[in-house]
Amino acid sequence: MTLHPIAHAQTRPDDPAVIMAGSGAQMTFGELDAAANRFAQLLRARGLRANDAFAVLLENRMEFFTIIWGSQRAGTMLVPISTRLTAPEIAYILRDSEAKFLITSAAFEDILPGIREACPDVPILTIGSGDESDFAAQLDAQSADPIADQSAGLVMLYSSGTTGRPKGIRPAPPEDPDPLAPNPLMGLAMMGAGMPADGSMIYLSPAPLYHAAPIGWASTAHRLGGTVVVMEKFEPEAALKAIQDYKVTDSQWVPTHFVRFLKLDPALRTRYDLSSHQRALHAAAPCPVPIKQEMIEWWGPIVNEYYAGSEGIGMTLVKSEDWLTHPGSVGKAIYGTLHVCGAEGEDLPAGQDGLIYFENALLPTYHNDPEKTREAMHPKGWMTLGDIGHLDEDGFLFLTDRKSHMIISGGVNIYPQEIENLLVTHDKVMDAAVIGAPDPDLGEKVVAVVQPLDMADAGEALEHELREFLAPQLARMKMPKLFDFRPDLPREANGKLYKRELRDEYEAKVGA
Repeated sequence: MTLHPIAHAQTRPDDPAVIMAGSGAQMTFGELDAAANRFAQLLRARGLRANDAFAVLLENRMEFFTIIWGSQRAGTMLVPISTRLTAPEIAYILRDSEAKFLITSAAFEDILPGIREACPDVPILTIGSGDESDFAAQLDAQSADPIADQSAGLVMLYSSGTTGRPKGIRPAPPEDPDPLAPNPLMGLAMMGAGMPADGSMIYLSPAPLYHAAPIGWASTAHRLGGTVVVMEKFEPEAALKAIQDYKVTDSQWVPTHFVRFLKLDPALRTRYDLSSHQRALHAAAPCPVPIKQEMIEWWGPIVNEYYAGSEGIGMTLVKSEDWLTHPGSVGKAIYGTLHVCGAEGEDLPAGQDGLIYFENALLPTYHNDPEKTREAMHPKGWMTLGDIGHLDEDGFLFLTDRKSHMIISGGVNIYPQEIENLLVTHDKVMDAAVIGAPDPDLGEKVVAVVQPLDMADAGEALEHELREFLAPQLARMKMPKLFDFRPDLPREANGKLYKRELRDEYEAKVGA
């Protein structure tokens, strides 16, 4: 049995492939196949061949899947761009990736002049422009027949730039260039997560499609014949309503989604019928233990966590049953071989924190940055995502924090994740980021940047309450020296926190 939208278009052309959760607009597998063929033809008409890059700057919308699956049969390199970026940042990615053109929409008309000025040689196709650059008009001018030289495409994601310029993660070429060939994520979805391949899956994608997990899991759901329900934008009650209305069976989340669910009024949380929901994956950041315990109590033992990265070098998985006996774990490796290594590259024993590496036959490189690639490699050819953690005696992995987030205060290593995980469990806190800010005596001081549930609570009384809340659970040297209350934090919709922006802000204050 061939598992691919091309095959589903032949056997189930009228079944929905995509549904937009808010509007209810649908695209069938037959319509998706025709549109993807037209886009592959358009790529060829514009001179793109295998491995040539083009970029996409789009909000969540139906056309994203036309582009994904057209590129997947044209062998091209799709470069999704975060909608959070500025014109100079987008221009940098366009130049660095050598994108042949950019596809965007009228939603970004305010920054398009800056992109055009910085990259005058990069053509821009705009959805809804109504002129000669209109994406739909360009697509309609193409044949819906398959191109003659189909091959599997690739996706080059750019890092969020949390430690400087974003870097392109250039994946290893597929072992089999046939676009119909299975890929590793399909096996992980079926054998690891238990996703069905019989067309019964209704998969909810609540996050932006330009991120690794949404684009990867939504594409996998399509390969398995599932319907992908896409939220235009995440909103907690709307997500619960989508599960009920579309009878969602599978979903993928980040911990910030869970926190927002649990901050809802209990009456809203219990209003919706979630009985169709069978598998809820989550990743992107470690989930605070109390938050996950509440989610399992509410949704049942369907909450499965994995640890991976945009680099695709490996993956762990832990199902609810195992997590309950190993709370806080992100599981055991189901793709690649795990190693936790010390400063000299030696494998460390159980219980000892070190840098986490994956051993794998297929490893990516960082585009145009051999030094960053070299820094991520172990002498034995393994690769790290830059996370620190340890294995327990049963082989379950526990994450401590990002190596780049570590605070050194008075010579003591402090990991912010521990403090953040405690803060978000307080009933007056919506979100929290803990950073190291320059300090003349300590080197760095611990600063907690907190988003209250209600900004009216911000102030000395809430700071005192949070200090009292943390004190019994936190060593004295880890207690924040400063609390900074803000209405929101620089967090991506995929859960990624832009700590660099906060650190840069505090460093600028010292330098001023």
